[in-house]
Amino acid sequence: METQKYEVLMRVLECGSLSAAAEELGYTQSGVSRILRSLEEELGLSLLRRNKGGVTPTENLKRLLPAIRGLLNDGERIRQTVSSLRGLHEGRLRIGAFTSVSVHWLPQIIKAYENDFPEIEITILGGDYHDVELWLSEGTIDIGFVTLPSNANCRFIPLKEDRLLAVLPPDHRYAGLEKLPVTRIAGEPFISLLESSDHDTRKALDTYGIKPNVRFSSKDDYAILAMVENGLGMTIMPELLLEGRRDKVRVMELVPGARRTIALALPGVGATPAAENFSEYVLAFLKQGV
Repeated sequence: METQKYEVLMRVLECGSLSAAAEELGYTQSGVSRILRSLEEELGLSLLRRNKGGVTPTENLKRLLPAIRGLLNDGERIRQTVSSLRGLHEGRLRIGAFTSVSVHWLPQIIKAYENDFPEIEITILGGDYHDVELWLSEGTIDIGFVTLPSNANCRFIPLKEDRLLAVLPPDHRYAGLEKLPVTRIAGEPFISLLESSDHDTRKALDTYGIKPNVRFSSKDDYAILAMVENGLGMTIMPELLLEGRRDKVRVMELVPGARRTIALALPGVGATPAAENFSEYVLAFLKQGV
């Protein structure tokens, strides 16, 4: 099946407007409009709602999106496989990651990967655990970083056991302790990630029956760290996230200790050659003792 029209449709959805998609694709706006009109005529369905703010998918398109993404992903996988059989490496690689991986791992991994595969077009989508799992299930990304256990229907490659640490304002009454007993958290002002993003901390606290006194919540890890720096409460964060960010807070081990398991997630079947190659670069990076 010809996929060009579907590729244009998806780019319009990603950009939110015909004009922005046309600019990215190198088409005229009228050309994009003709392609979409032709596709709607072929399917006999209305696909987009047009308004002053841009375009949004109709209910018909929302139901079609999983099949369209599957079609485009299959086409990309075929193109990459044919390219590799010809001794070439072309195509795209869409990576989903949460903050600590995006900041502390991805730049070095991608630099090494691009040195060897300069023709691969890389896109990075940053979000929380829930976002990455959703993108994997939708086929929006080709490979993602998750924590285990994960709800994604994927093949997992465990990467690192990452400690969860207590993070306190430097003048907090518990700041002088060598380690922080988990039981001391109860009743203290606590700053939390949103519930969909906070699986690791909640699991650790639930294990010991601790219900934190959540004063503020945010989806932004570094916004939470800034709140702690300013004395608004304590939090629990992964050790990887705290690299280079400990100078204005008191960081200490929890007792009992807690950890998260960082893993790579690839589609159970049909991962692209680019994604498979990228996973090897991730493993090589971690073997350096990072």
